[in-house]
Amino acid sequence: MNVYDKTYELAKALKDSEEARLLKEAKQAADADPDAKRMLDDFRERQNELQQKMMAGEEPSAVDMDTLNKLYEVISLNPLVSGLMEAERRFSIVFEDINRIMSDVLKSIVD
Repeated sequence: MNVYDKTYELAKALKDSEEARLLKEAKQAADADPDAKRMLDDFRERQNELQQKMMAGEEPSAVDMDTLNKLYEVISLNPLVSGLMEAERRFSIVFEDINRIMSDVLKSIVD
């Protein structure tokens, strides 16, 4: 058994998964709608700015967090945006599960 071959098999299985297919379709649909794309781009830009502040050791203000939460509520009303976010969530769960399984293997090796 070649570990690299199995890794490529896992990557292909992930790429071919239902979650990946739904994510790709949802992204294409949201990108094709100018309003949905603009809302998503704006939200992600603001979200990224807050994350960068936090990584730099700055605590985001309550106003910043409230603004981002309200923006999320508004954009979630768009069915294309909410569909994409749900597809991202589902794919993320699969990806996190895979990472957890791999981490468990590493722990068993070094413990």
